[in-house]
Amino acid sequence: MSNNGIFISFEGIDGAGKSTHIDALKQIFAAQGRAVTQTREPGGTPLAEKLRTLVLLDPMDAMTEALLVFAARRDHLQQVIEPALARGDVVLCDRFTDATFAYQGGGRGFDHETLTYLERLVQTTRTLEGFFVRQPDLTIWFDLAPQIAAERLAGARVPDKFESQPVEFFARVRAGYQARLESQPKRFARIEADQSRTAVWQDLLATVQQRKWLP
Repeated sequence: MSNNGIFISFEGIDGAGKSTHIDALKQIFAAQGRAVTQTREPGGTPLAEKLRTLVLLDPMDAMTEALLVFAARRDHLQQVIEPALARGDVVLCDRFTDATFAYQGGGRGFDHETLTYLERLVQTTRTLEGFFVRQPDLTIWFDLAPQIAAERLAGARVPDKFESQPVEFFARVRAGYQARLESQPKRFARIEADQSRTAVWQDLLATVQQRKWLP
């Protein structure tokens, strides 16, 4: 097992069950003596959390949403993610750029070329080996049918502007995630979220173990 920094992102529509398993995986890594940075997007820094509130609650067009999300991501990368990886931490992030392609790209129908340009602009980082676009080492996609997600969320809390979208919106979001998986299959692990919590956890744990990050 390496002590290099590890970046794992967790993706899926609301109701897919990401949060419970992020907390559990954090405990497993910590039990192995690894320092863990747990964070989320949009958010993760004081500035990014302010932008998150705007994105989730205020009406705006898809371009404005995308620009705010990428602005929050830039601050998040600079202030939290890159320093944590440089220290050798395991970074567990509830959503990252794939969510932008799924929600703003798939759900809102915003231009993918523009999203790709913003991705390269915001996520380009420099190391001793040169420049590259920062992506997670592993993205775990909790795939769940929108109808089932809606049933899980019904009455759970006051919905934000995304959670209150119709099922058809989330069908497009799901298709957006599928397109990202197909474009970068080595980075993605798709987990069927319509299973028992125990079965989902076992699939997640096996995925991380296959990467030799856990015994």
